[in-house]
Amino acid sequence: MLRKLTMLLLLLITINSYAQEDAWIYLTDKPNVSAALADPISILTQKAINRKQNHNVIIDERDVPVNESYISDLKTQIGITVLAKSKWFNAVHVRGTEADINALGTLIYIDSIDFADNGLDVLSRSEAIQDKTNVEDENVIFTYGDTQNQVEMINVDNLHVADFTGEGITIAVMDSGFPNVDTMGAFQRLRDNGDLLNGYDFVHRDSDVYASAASSHGTRVLSNMAGFVQDQFVGTAPDASYYLFLTEDAASETPVEESYWVEAAERADSLGVDMINTSLGYRVFDNANYNYTPADMNGQVAFITKGASIAVEKGILVVVSAGNAGATAWQTVGAPADSPDVLSIGGVDAAGDYVPFSSQGGAAQVGYQKPDVVARAGNAYVINETNSIVQNNGTSFSGPILCGGIASLWQAIPDASPTEVMDYVRQSASQYTTPDDLLGYGIPDLDLARSIALSIDEELIEYFSFYPNPVNDELNLRLPSSANQVELSIYNQLGQQVLRKAIQADYKTVDVSSLATGIYIMKLSSETNSKTFKFIRSSY
Repeated sequence: MLRKLTMLLLLLITINSYAQEDAWIYLTDKPNVSAALADPISILTQKAINRKQNHNVIIDERDVPVNESYISDLKTQIGITVLAKSKWFNAVHVRGTEADINALGTLIYIDSIDFADNGLDVLSRSEAIQDKTNVEDENVIFTYGDTQNQVEMINVDNLHVADFTGEGITIAVMDSGFPNVDTMGAFQRLRDNGDLLNGYDFVHRDSDVYASAASSHGTRVLSNMAGFVQDQFVGTAPDASYYLFLTEDAASETPVEESYWVEAAERADSLGVDMINTSLGYRVFDNANYNYTPADMNGQVAFITKGASIAVEKGILVVVSAGNAGATAWQTVGAPADSPDVLSIGGVDAAGDYVPFSSQGGAAQVGYQKPDVVARAGNAYVINETNSIVQNNGTSFSGPILCGGIASLWQAIPDASPTEVMDYVRQSASQYTTPDDLLGYGIPDLDLARSIALSIDEELIEYFSFYPNPVNDELNLRLPSSANQVELSIYNQLGQQVLRKAIQADYKTVDVSSLATGIYIMKLSSETNSKTFKFIRSSY
């Protein structure tokens, strides 16, 4: 009898645990938007404001924090636990029973409810959401030791020799744990230089980001960028600055981790971070009702993917590991690597050959290439939490290897926008003209990317560029003086041509105020060259 009661109790506990659902609650409005936008220093750091101005990024309503009074009220609702918030989406992540969450729909400040289990959605979210070192002179000479292959593979060593080591670039690392980063020898150089900035544990709501020992994954990831052991190990951006954000709960896999990530990205944006590196990916969860499918990896479904795309809109260069599902039935990249706006990094071995576990591009990524590029993921060298140099497999490490390399590149071409930097990286890659779903555009040559950006080899440069993005009324075009005439075509998301005109060379302005708000594709073509861009028509 006791055994039956125990089994019944366990059954009830199991049923009750699955009765707890995750959902995103979208709010109707924000307080004092006009006042906040008129005084942006009240909601952003000066570094964040400067970065946005440098890259022609508009400060808009999404930068305004969520209404805290709404959050306080949600915390008082029966059966509701508030887990995370997002100013970009004006949303709050909650957990509770289906009935308790649906009961929130009667609150006047609730715009819509979106369950992580799509089968529970009674009403879809609103249309607005749907649319939506040794030093000699000026040269740096490192002895790379174990990291020589993975550094030289992407030719970042030549950037280091030219004294481009990531200095002045700030990177936010989103991961699952950073034990001992604040004490171990591999990051002593980072700490001594004042480049280890503060962080935050969004899972445990703790300012001590080093306290959690549940996972050392973030420590290893950081080592690929910032690690330094004299004559034995050098990361690809040893002089960049780093914020560390713990967003992954190592003990479980639930949708709230996506919300933690977006919240951390918003924090990074407010702090003026230049780059985000994340080696996390989301496909399946502990509760199978929340699982994504490969078809969902289209850049438009996953909450974290849409958040990553907004981060790019805000002027942050986002580098994401493609994932390790290449040899599984899933096969394709996970979220947020499926975003067309981020740089997704696949993996190769020491010889530069594709490693079978590296996630591939798939049918869901219509009109864009995934992965974008690759770096070493097979038996990559990392430093673990005991300060030991070891080898690990995974695109978790090709991502930061390349992220650090791009930080060093960006230091060399500081006037380039994030989108331009990503494009230079793709252009420099080994199979830029013949990309595929295994290697994307191939292995980048970051020193060549610098040459492309500086027009050292004019035959390789694509001269077309434009700003701002997002745009309100006018697009400013930069066209090659060698072109007698350039044809401009703009298409909407359905592939319909909405604007076409001929333009003369040099800087030109195009009026796009007649276009509806949304995402567009622009193609510029001359007699000898053409280039396609994506831009956002904004109402702000």
